Amino acid sequence: MINHDTIDNIVQTARIEEVIGDFVMLRRRGVNQIGLCPFHNEKTPSFTVSPAKGIYKCFGCGKAGNSVNFIMEHEHFTYPEALKYLARKYNIEVEEEEQTPEQLLEISEKESLLNLNLFAQQYFSKTLLESEEGKAIGLSYFRERGLREDIVLKFQLGFSPEKWDAFSSYAVQQGYKKEYLVKTGISIEKENRLYDRFHGRVMFPIHSASGRVIGFGGRILGSDKSHAKYVNSPESEIYNKSKTLYGIYFAKNAIISKDSCLLVEGYTDVISMYQAGIENVVASSGTSLTADQIRMIQRYTSNISILYDGDPAGIKASFRGIDMIVEQGMNVKILLFPDGEDPDSYARKHHPGEVESFIAANSVNFILFKTRLLLGETQNDPIKKAGLIKEIVNTISLIPDAISRSLYVKECSNLMAISEQVLMSELNKILRAKLKKSSPDAERELEAVPPEDITAEPQLDMDLDSPEYQEKEVIRMLLLYGHETIPIRLNPGDEEEVPVGVADYVVHDITHDEMEFENPLFKAIFDEYIRGIENDATPDRTHFLAHPDQEISSLAVNLVFTPYELSENWLKNSIMVTTEETRLQMHVMLALHAFKARKLDRKMTETRRKLADATSREEQDELMRTFHQLKKLSIQINTEGLGRIITR
Repeated sequence: MINHDTIDNIVQTARIEEVIGDFVMLRRRGVNQIGLCPFHNEKTPSFTVSPAKGIYKCFGCGKAGNSVNFIMEHEHFTYPEALKYLARKYNIEVEEEEQTPEQLLEISEKESLLNLNLFAQQYFSKTLLESEEGKAIGLSYFRERGLREDIVLKFQLGFSPEKWDAFSSYAVQQGYKKEYLVKTGISIEKENRLYDRFHGRVMFPIHSASGRVIGFGGRILGSDKSHAKYVNSPESEIYNKSKTLYGIYFAKNAIISKDSCLLVEGYTDVISMYQAGIENVVASSGTSLTADQIRMIQRYTSNISILYDGDPAGIKASFRGIDMIVEQGMNVKILLFPDGEDPDSYARKHHPGEVESFIAANSVNFILFKTRLLLGETQNDPIKKAGLIKEIVNTISLIPDAISRSLYVKECSNLMAISEQVLMSELNKILRAKLKKSSPDAERELEAVPPEDITAEPQLDMDLDSPEYQEKEVIRMLLLYGHETIPIRLNPGDEEEVPVGVADYVVHDITHDEMEFENPLFKAIFDEYIRGIENDATPDRTHFLAHPDQEISSLAVNLVFTPYELSENWLKNSIMVTTEETRLQMHVMLALHAFKARKLDRKMTETRRKLADATSREEQDELMRTFHQLKKLSIQINTEGLGRIITR
């Protein structure tokens, strides 16, 4: 178990914009940063990061939290796993307290699989670099491909011995469970015996975006046609091929800085390009590009160039996948290498500067590329040309932006020597058909939706008759301003005001009046303030934003976060603006008075109900006295504290 001092150090050191920036391309907007949400599919950024507060919130899907919550949600880590990830990122030594047997049992199966994969990667790398078999076969192969040793080490390349069960036997000896060896796919079980899936192959570890080994690719080096050239890890709890891009961990920072991603086919293509100094490159590992892979790239950039080896048949087969990229509103370019070349071979034969220049000079917009390629196959055949027009217009119809669609219609009109009006007419037919298919009344429904409803922020579900809103406001004041001070008269007759901490005053005022919170989460937070003040260690906002209870931390973020921040330009120009902070005393008092007023309303309602059920005169008189006392307090608070006139 990680001790509290270490947790505090990790939370205080982690910079939210850096942590999230490893996974999402963020752009500055005022004092905040925005990007496309990694937790749901969106085309307009609604994911907002506040570096000043150390929190994030998506105003589309409602996900919110701090650095720890983000890593937990994005990487599906437990709380301790997320803390250790951040500790590694910021080179913080993790001090752990001894775990009980019960706590050890709670370690997730997923973490066990990840630990096994790390052990396997280290075994394969050591075998490659230190064993005679590994150096003679595996390392020689990589050297023949022109890979430097630093690149071999960086990508953690390895070698699996030819012996059928070399790794499996060693792993079992080291205490790794047979069931996990099978679940990761590193081992295959036959007739109650374990065999190595990758025996006799050079190994390419596959990393998640956070750098953990989630799977492997293995290439056979012999010429035996009966064996597949490449074998990959099967699907597992930690490895989903359709959601993985090879090289994304090494490429993501370069993709963000260059605002462009290069997509190639295989492992060696990525590695050779990287060695050539072109680091913003990933591979789909031989599969057709999936929607999840596209969204992963879109977190970092909207610009993607797909590199092909020049085979027209292979390119045409990938058109459907590229159409999916266009549909996401991304800018797609295509690059063809000369005949007989692929990214790997071209990068090995040319100087890094030449490779970069070749890519820049020969990348062509996908729609124009597709038009030219298909146009060359029509051979002036009217039927084929008509089919081409429908194919191209269908691709243009996938573009979300109307202006971009119009520009492509103009370009393709010139290329195909056909009227813009004809293309536009065909385009409108397709768009109308799509709209009608999605909903027969789609156009009327879209017109009927008020603009504010489209981007409305998710609200907490609240019963308007309950005191939940008032409870929320009190907790919000504590979280935002608990460590601030406000001027308070300690006694009614005092003229002098003294500074008192907001948290001290609010907690004392509510507990003195013996009022309690009904919402269990609000009550849990308030109780922590009570304990903190009693122990002279008042918790601050960060304590709750990084709370191990996910419900409490999410609630804290939702209460603290606002999408609107005062621009620095207002302060630079000395423009006076009235804010909650500048009138803090008033807002704290309003929150407390509203809280008490609603509690008194509830008590009066409850007293009325008891009065209606009372049978004895004595009980009725006692309840009437209680009701009049509550009524008197309610009138006082509403008139003096809230400026309200009570009419009932």
